Amino acid sequence: MFWRTKSHDSHASEDPALARTTSASKNDAAASADQASGTAWLAGHLNHLTPEQEEKLSEFKRVCSERGYYTAATEQSEGVEAKEPSHDDATMLRFLRARRFDVEGAWGQFKDTEDWRKDNSIKELYENIGVDSYEAARRMYPQWTGRRDRRGIPVYVFEIRHLNNKEMAAYNNTMSTGTPETHKSSTIPARLLNLFALYENLLNFVMPLCSSLPRPNPETPIVTSTNIVDVSGVGLKQFWNLKSHMQDASVLATAHYPETLDRIFIIGAPAFFPTVWGWIKRWFDPVTTSKIFILSAAEVKPTLTSFMEPSSIPKQYGGELEWQWGEMPNLDEPAHELLKDLEQEPIEGKTRKELLKGPVLFKGDTVEVLGTEDGKERRQTILVPQHRQNSESETEKESTETANGEAEANSAPVTEADKPIENVAVSVSEEAQTTSVAA
Repeated sequence: MFWRTKSHDSHASEDPALARTTSASKNDAAASADQASGTAWLAGHLNHLTPEQEEKLSEFKRVCSERGYYTAATEQSEGVEAKEPSHDDATMLRFLRARRFDVEGAWGQFKDTEDWRKDNSIKELYENIGVDSYEAARRMYPQWTGRRDRRGIPVYVFEIRHLNNKEMAAYNNTMSTGTPETHKSSTIPARLLNLFALYENLLNFVMPLCSSLPRPNPETPIVTSTNIVDVSGVGLKQFWNLKSHMQDASVLATAHYPETLDRIFIIGAPAFFPTVWGWIKRWFDPVTTSKIFILSAAEVKPTLTSFMEPSSIPKQYGGELEWQWGEMPNLDEPAHELLKDLEQEPIEGKTRKELLKGPVLFKGDTVEVLGTEDGKERRQTILVPQHRQNSESETEKESTETANGEAEANSAPVTEADKPIENVAVSVSEEAQTTSVAA
């Protein structure tokens, strides 16, 4: 989702099973699009594992469990409540892919991440961050357009020119008011804490939502994002001023949110960009570098349309989507149907309804509203429409069956109640004997 640096193991390289074609590894956008159009990109993902990878996943979960960092699912039984695993398989596989399915390497990064999350109360951060502070961060960093590429992967846009000195100063001034009390003494700067709240939104809202929407391979959860990074209008000085900020964010993000990036398309690169690229490519490992494509003006539209429908590409990049930097997601129809109860009335001057601002969780059948406003917790559970409809249908079905049953009883020629009392007694006695024998 965001700029990346080297991953946990400096010697990490791409899993052979996930390797792109030779030309794609040289940032050949056409070859990469060809690879994405098939099923090769699914290698190493859930329900597309080799027998060896399946064994590695089982071994990884066993190792993490034995060391106290993973809890397996519990099935419902007498006196035992059913429980979900502490981490789903798609998450565990992200760490394995990042380490080329080396179990001990994945364990090291997984342990570091779990310790980091606990030490910095990342879950609590997302639950309690101020809505205004969260929104300020959302407007500064990569933003979900509300659309997806042809595989169902969410599309983000990051316009770098907005990160100028004035905007950054204004943003930093908002940090103290939205930081939860539990994080006032955190060693991580507030601006980075808010950045990680955005990552939590990617993992806990955007990805699970996109996993619930129609797409070519519904058997495999969505665990990555595609990014359009617009560097047009950015001067060399601005790049330099942002260097340390982006590098700091990248170090922590890559270490603790591995394998959440699908591709980055850099557009609007100025003539001096090769100089800038010389700085920043050292932040990336070879795997990530192979996912970055620097597009000329002539390459933007054909490359983007090879990955996504024109309706999912913002108009400013040659597509049809009405979406501008800073706006809330412009949802496609399937997403709109799932989230329509989370939408708010249009703001002044706008005609499109907007998603509720702030942190939320998508749990398949419900959406949980989190965060704080004016220091007060914002807590609400909203039933996803399709599940509410299913629930209503089941209720209607039960009512119909009950009504039909009563009608049948009323129209039946003879019932137990119509029989003479002695016959009923015999019938009950026989039934009791039958039940006793069966037991």
